[in-house]
Amino acid sequence: MNKTITFLIPLYNEEKRLGKTITALVNAVIPAELKLEKIIFVNDGSTDNTAEMVNDYKSIIKSATGAKVHLVSYEKNMGKGYAIKTGMKCSDSDYTLFFDADMATPISELEKFIPFMKREDAVIVGTRKNGKSTVVKHQPKYRELLGRMYTLLSQTILNTWVTDFTCGFKAFSREAKVDIFTRSMIDRWGYDSEILFLAKKLGYKITEKAVTWTDDRNTKVKLSSAVFTSLYELLKIRFYELTGKYNISYAKKLAVRLGLAGN
Repeated sequence: MNKTITFLIPLYNEEKRLGKTITALVNAVIPAELKLEKIIFVNDGSTDNTAEMVNDYKSIIKSATGAKVHLVSYEKNMGKGYAIKTGMKCSDSDYTLFFDADMATPISELEKFIPFMKREDAVIVGTRKNGKSTVVKHQPKYRELLGRMYTLLSQTILNTWVTDFTCGFKAFSREAKVDIFTRSMIDRWGYDSEILFLAKKLGYKITEKAVTWTDDRNTKVKLSSAVFTSLYELLKIRFYELTGKYNISYAKKLAVRLGLAGN
């Protein structure tokens, strides 16, 4: 029996890159083992024509993919983590995959996740940093260095040993999605680290798979603010855990590990 999947795409002032996203969706070849149920765009308080563009092309995307197409919008920019958490509430597929509007990792890389979906792995994430990925265009050296530093900080502070926290190509099973995203509290730069930390604390196995990735020089990430904000948010994650704000019980972790947890 085929697995169902939802695509989730967070958007913030993406009118200049959205054409690439729409083209990729219209031309996407979905693996035979999957049924694409829904495509969810989350407009995170954009002030340009992002929402209008999505609405203009919804029918074209639906016709090309056979999937339902939804646009979720709100006025105030809340952060990418908040946008993804909001979109996750709208999915009830077996798996929900989120990826970035810049299509840095092409949809075709989803094929690499199929073996892990067949064995029902709960959290499957793309990585650019395990030595087996294909990086078509690298980031500038200073960004790569800061990225490595952030990975090391995340691994050390959160005791979560994955090779790539921030690759924007991640899939979650229905159960893992509910468990993780109903607990997540970080809305901006540190959201990737938080959701993988929560996956680990809840007892879910995190499967990493090398993917093809291309740097987008039009990234909106401003390093001057992101570096300090990210470190602060890593410390907040630890604080939330130590003060019990994530509400993760030993019984829940044990149930997940034994495959006894309910949806």
